Amino acid sequence: MADDKTQPGGQDRARININEDYEVQDWSKFRVSPDTLKAAVRAVGTHAATVEQHLKGQRRR
Repeated sequence: MADDKTQPGGQDRARININEDYEVQDWSKFRVSPDTLKAAVRAVGTHAATVEQHLKGQRRR
């Protein structure tokens, strides 16, 4: 579902939308480049917790 920018709130905060620049910037808390974040989302999906675990696993290598 697309973001409804007229409705503030966190209903989709568990998901990462890599098609919205502001969301990519917001998820920079993972301390990775936008390209790395996008690759992670392509690899494991949009669920933020899953993306975080994927990125943490990459750092251990």
